[in-house]
Amino acid sequence: MKLKKDKWENVILNEICDVRDGTHDSPKYHNEGYPLITSKNITGGFIDFSETNLISENDYIQINKRSLVDNGDILLSMIGTVGIPVLVDKKIDFAIKNVGLIKFAKQDTIYNRYLLNVLQSDMFQRQIQAKTSGTAQKFISLGLIRSLQIPLPPLEEQKQIAALFQSIETAIEQVEGQEKNLLTLKNQMLRELLGETQRFGNLLSENDFDKVKFEKLAFSISERVEPQKTTLDTYVGLEHLDPDNLIIARTGKPGDVIGTKLTIYKGDIIFGKRRAYQRKVAVSHFDGIASAHSMILRANEKHIEKEFLPFFMQSDVFMNRAVQISEGSLSPTIKWKTLATQEFLLPKKEKQKGLTAVFKQFDNTRGHLKQQKTTLKNLKQKLLSEILG
Repeated sequence: MKLKKDKWENVILNEICDVRDGTHDSPKYHNEGYPLITSKNITGGFIDFSETNLISENDYIQINKRSLVDNGDILLSMIGTVGIPVLVDKKIDFAIKNVGLIKFAKQDTIYNRYLLNVLQSDMFQRQIQAKTSGTAQKFISLGLIRSLQIPLPPLEEQKQIAALFQSIETAIEQVEGQEKNLLTLKNQMLRELLGETQRFGNLLSENDFDKVKFEKLAFSISERVEPQKTTLDTYVGLEHLDPDNLIIARTGKPGDVIGTKLTIYKGDIIFGKRRAYQRKVAVSHFDGIASAHSMILRANEKHIEKEFLPFFMQSDVFMNRAVQISEGSLSPTIKWKTLATQEFLLPKKEKQKGLTAVFKQFDNTRGHLKQQKTTLKNLKQKLLSEILG
């Protein structure tokens, strides 16, 4: 790829794009309506709709008079973890609050996928972090976003650069596909062992199972904490948990949130009791605080192997039951009192260690694939620095 850098310009973002933000007001929240996306919902390059507040149709219309989000626009987080960009590539009706909205008024001058690559680059991230204010909670103003400088090649070169990085993204997607296939195999094994129609293979026999209530398997931990008063420095919200992944890869800070939260200790299980169909279960590898929309569980080692419990909770038989007993239509939530009484057919404790080893192997292999994905992402950053620097 031959680039004619002598024809590149350095331009101010607001000169070539229409840069806006969402509402700064706090609309009244409802049990149904339209999602209100804030910066905390922009994570890992995508919009997480799992923990959003809902607003009325009238508020949605009023906000969108100023900042209607269209396909092809780019959103940029402005509060908390500042500077995360995401390309809106599917039409979902939502409104935004304190989020940068980049619209492409001059599409013959700048290509949105090229700009997305620029915004993802370390070069841009250093620039935006230098303009970020705040201590307990970082933020950047709309005016400073508008004043950011970016390199602007000719449009055809922008598309070539975007195509190069799209090929890396495709490779990342292929690795993610392998991860997904492994997860499917793991879930199939869990389903065949623990489902209503059991297939034991050579691992177990029918006599190796007992029926047990969930209250014998786990303790519900409900130790409350105020984020502003704790010495703990790690926060886990449902937006930080990935479906079908026991590892917590992202966290926040207590200063980023308000309202009473739950204390978690190393080894505790964090279960997304709100919207259980999202299949969010993880094991904490640190002491910290967690969203009040989660349920904190600790294995009762008298009746279950500590490391087996989270694998069981990932199974379809547990997740389907969790969905069934959830209460509420818009944001269905599980009560501990209801979950505690649920009966499950489980392998006896002496058989659980062997099963845990098998499930760990699935997760270890997925971990290697995640490392490959990290390597590809690092390559992308290196190339971005070489091309844009």
